Amino acid sequence: MEVLTKGGSEKDTRHFEIDLADTGLSYEPGDSLAVLPQNDPALVAEMIGLLGATGDERVHNADKVETSLREALLRDCVITTIDNKLLRAVAERAPAPELAVLMEPERKKELADFLWGREVIDVLLAYPAVKFTPAELVPLLKKLQIRLYSISSSLRACPRQVHLTVATVEYDSHGRHRKGVASTWLAQRLDASMAIPCFINPGKGFRLPAPEEETPVIMVGPGTGIAPFRAFVQERRVTAARGKAWLFFGEQHRASDFFYEEEWQAALADGSLTKLTTAFSRDQAEKFYVQHAMKNEAAGIWAWLEQGAIVYVCGDASRMAADVDRALHEIIASEGGLSAEQAAAYVEALRQSKRYRRDVY
Repeated sequence: MEVLTKGGSEKDTRHFEIDLADTGLSYEPGDSLAVLPQNDPALVAEMIGLLGATGDERVHNADKVETSLREALLRDCVITTIDNKLLRAVAERAPAPELAVLMEPERKKELADFLWGREVIDVLLAYPAVKFTPAELVPLLKKLQIRLYSISSSLRACPRQVHLTVATVEYDSHGRHRKGVASTWLAQRLDASMAIPCFINPGKGFRLPAPEEETPVIMVGPGTGIAPFRAFVQERRVTAARGKAWLFFGEQHRASDFFYEEEWQAALADGSLTKLTTAFSRDQAEKFYVQHAMKNEAAGIWAWLEQGAIVYVCGDASRMAADVDRALHEIIASEGGLSAEQAAAYVEALRQSKRYRRDVY
């Protein structure tokens, strides 16, 4: 494990290398690793205390398997987000008209606002008069799910290993410190000897062209969205790919958040990467993101598109991907001399021909 962010960064992003020896797992660039994490033992212990339990009580998890309360809360149940079943159960047992109102079908927005930043323990603390036995509580919790992480290595370049690029999630809300389940498990509670429950999730729609093809590739990956493109560039080096490759990377500060900078410089030197364009949003008075960097390179992007380039985008779906999509439409319209409708048709044709590929989350 290596911390990628440097002093002065507002983030904690880390590089993980996981040994695949004797697992039989293999993957291709563009695949994801599905990881089943564990909850924070400190949070589990606090919940057990609030229940007035010991943790040894026998319960049945979501798969109907008998286990201890402690193991269920640690490995089987979601305890950082609240299932509506729990809210209904609390509303039935306590004078909580505000919860009953939130459960009304037309109150979905108010319910979402209420749930944001709250965990199961917040409900237990807010309604201390409501008592659940361990056997009653566990069925009111969601089943702990896998987390998907874009793989940031090429198996051909890194035999028997899989690499991940993960931002550690921590924040404060409603007077408590919160931790992302999987990211803090990897960063803070996992040691080198522990086995990680995981499997490969194929990304069949997110593949490089064959190395002998001349097809150019444009890769847009701000933040941890850089992960699959590190894999792409490693693969291009090992396979001596012939087509051009252009990488757009963005983060907050060049000095502290330029992930894998030395690797990109080496890739530029050996030709596995043709061009690198960066956008560091906080290094100037006005915010500057990858979509702005793309617009500054509009003529070059258009020329590559006309040469048959494939555009790949990886990262945040809620804002970044939408902003990049708008920028792409604007570039095609301005550089191609097209109307908005014609540009939209051009982008749709890119999608249909699998030349516009997105891995967003």
